[in-house]
Amino acid sequence: MGRFIAAGVALGLGVLLLGAPPAAAAGGGLELAVTLDDRPITNATVTVDPAKQIELTVTATNSGGTALKVRSVRVSGVALALTFFAYDTTAPFEVPAHSRITRTFVLDMADLDGQAIGLLPTSVELLDAQRGTLGEATTVADIRGSFWSVYGAFGLAMLVLTVLAWLTALLALARHRLPPNRWRRGLRFLPAGFGTGLVAVVSLSVLRLVPPEPAVEIPVVLGAAVIAFLLGYLTPHPAPGPADDETVRFPDATKEFNR
Repeated sequence: MGRFIAAGVALGLGVLLLGAPPAAAAGGGLELAVTLDDRPITNATVTVDPAKQIELTVTATNSGGTALKVRSVRVSGVALALTFFAYDTTAPFEVPAHSRITRTFVLDMADLDGQAIGLLPTSVELLDAQRGTLGEATTVADIRGSFWSVYGAFGLAMLVLTVLAWLTALLALARHRLPPNRWRRGLRFLPAGFGTGLVAVVSLSVLRLVPPEPAVEIPVVLGAAVIAFLLGYLTPHPAPGPADDETVRFPDATKEFNR
């Protein structure tokens, strides 16, 4: 059970640290100005209600000397290096060199209700025919989805694994079954710390307090892991168990009997 819990928490950590968004296309060169229902998304938190259609207006500026062909627009939300929703709309158009083009898209995001909830970093991208990114604008979206969405279920699963990880470590401490070596005792508590950090990041997002951006999620997760490791490292040395005491006393009892 302990190894299963550790593997689950480690999987969440690996996603956080190793996951990365796809690289932009080498020829990308569009500057985007994006509005959502006539509200600019730059440096703002935009509300997205899955029950309503949204009107997305994209103004693309090509300051280069070559025309760029756009094949589709993508709206996606990412947390902990995982993409929890992505909507692609095919709408081919060309942005000539040294010019500006504005396009408006009406998006039906009803499926978003079962995919995400809370604050999520969100990007609007223009893609070429090879799915490379020609231009991108980012914001934070307040998703009014269901608690039982994929993102909510992910947070709940991490909570269950984290509670089990703490219970396993603390039960081993209470039964004096932790390794004698301090570093190994610290490692025994490490998965619980990682899980605590992941749960904190998701909870802050779902409660609409802090979006799970890398500048927040990485320090929170690593900080919780370090604290848990130190707690394990500083736990007292396991006391000898009853079996050890019996082993020590048995020869004396035998000697006394022979007398």
